[in-house]
Amino acid sequence: MIQTEATTEIPLHLLFRDDSPSPSVPLPPTVVGRRRGTGEQPRAGAGAGAGAGRPVFGPSPARAAVPTRVVVPVEVTEWRGRSWAGAAAVAAGFTGLAGCVARGWWAGVLPAFAVRLARLPEQLGAGLGPAQWAVLAGSGALSLFAFGGLGRGRVGRAWVLSLFGRYRGSVRRTGLVWINPLLKRRRVDVRLRHWRSEPLPGVDAHGVALRVELLVGWRIKDTARAALGVDDHVTHLRECVEAALAGVLSQLPVDAPASGMGGATLRNAEAVGDALTRRVAADAEAAGIEVFAVRPTRIDYAPEVAESVRRRRLAALEARDRDTALTQLVDSVEDTVTRLTVRGLVELDDGERKALVKDLTMAFCTQAGVGAGAGAGAGQTGG
Repeated sequence: MIQTEATTEIPLHLLFRDDSPSPSVPLPPTVVGRRRGTGEQPRAGAGAGAGAGRPVFGPSPARAAVPTRVVVPVEVTEWRGRSWAGAAAVAAGFTGLAGCVARGWWAGVLPAFAVRLARLPEQLGAGLGPAQWAVLAGSGALSLFAFGGLGRGRVGRAWVLSLFGRYRGSVRRTGLVWINPLLKRRRVDVRLRHWRSEPLPGVDAHGVALRVELLVGWRIKDTARAALGVDDHVTHLRECVEAALAGVLSQLPVDAPASGMGGATLRNAEAVGDALTRRVAADAEAAGIEVFAVRPTRIDYAPEVAESVRRRRLAALEARDRDTALTQLVDSVEDTVTRLTVRGLVELDDGERKALVKDLTMAFCTQAGVGAGAGAGAGQTGG
């Protein structure tokens, strides 16, 4: 029975599988044994070796890769839309009005007051026929189309045109301009603009809460991206600023460490502004926004942190003042005792020396306290 059997390669393409390989990778064909001359499959034990009863995979034949179509989204960029001088549209509109008046007068349907106003002779026509109606409709459509497309272009303003949701260009012309009235117009401000933010939250490299105010100088460079690429370009710019602020503030501490060792801090407004400008400009470019500068105008501690920082600074200042005063007191006492003993004015043993040092210390402390009290009293009197 084994001699009467043969194997034939039948490629089976397993569709609708989630773990199927890429179409560009050839699938190995599944080899299914069958009995010669019949369509029956062999029994489970009709194989030799360990592979009996299981599918046998032969060598994969050469198979051409299936070409796949990659759909790349087309990025909307600004291009010049069609517009014409408004004077020609005004002339065409008045021409259409004149045609309507002339045809109505020729047909004799023009009102009497209109005839007298236009200073035309009375005309007894046969009325409006199909030809007259066609001329009136054409003249009226020309007039409406001409006057309906007029617009006033301003410096620093642009129109973004679209037709049934499709971008049809941008118009930056100024003065009297005619644009196809069937196109939807969206006014966009392309002037240089400044945005002064309210206090924005942030944290420094040590996790200290901060409040930062920024001044952002920007303008719209690509009107198509700004109007159609994002839902609201102003909101997009604000989110870019907040994201860049969080990334820059978290890299440095707001103040130098208390040990006095130097290092970069967030107090370097120029370096922080340059870093913010680079980040915001890179993020806002996709929305057609050109960012010129992002400068921090104020970097303060958050209200919940400011009071504790103030108390810590006052304590540090008081400790430093005490150290300075104590150093000066010790130096004064030492200098006095040294002068007295070196010049031979007094001869002191250890006990007398300690007593003298104690008396001098108390005298200097009393003098310093009286001087500080007098200074404070003078300050209050002057206030």
